[in-house]
Amino acid sequence: MNVVLDTNVVVSGTMTARGTCSRILDLLLEDIVVICVNDYILSEYETVLRRPELKIIPQDVEAVLNLIRSRADFVTALPLMTQLPDTDDLPFLEVAAAAEAVLVTGNMRHFPDHACTGVAVVSPAEFLKLICE
Repeated sequence: MNVVLDTNVVVSGTMTARGTCSRILDLLLEDIVVICVNDYILSEYETVLRRPELKIIPQDVEAVLNLIRSRADFVTALPLMTQLPDTDDLPFLEVAAAAEAVLVTGNMRHFPDHACTGVAVVSPAEFLKLICE
């Protein structure tokens, strides 16, 4: 299954070793899902994971980035004519649309249904439930 992970999912998965988002990162390692990215998304992951205020150990940042890079399917985003509450989220939706991927986010309000037609947008818990079915 193709998946696009919002940055908040990657950050939470890196910071919380036994949480829902960490389990999603484990699914990448287990080759159960394929993470779809583009250069913008990878750059955002790296920028946010390296924020000093998050206090993520640099080795953990490198490990997660290396995992993502090694498992990622690089996708050319399809420009979408839609508006999101935060325009910085649009590349995630565009990659998800191009890859026919599920978009997993902890900020559902950033991806309102009316703006995400044709893309399944789910919470981390909903995604794990979907995978387990």
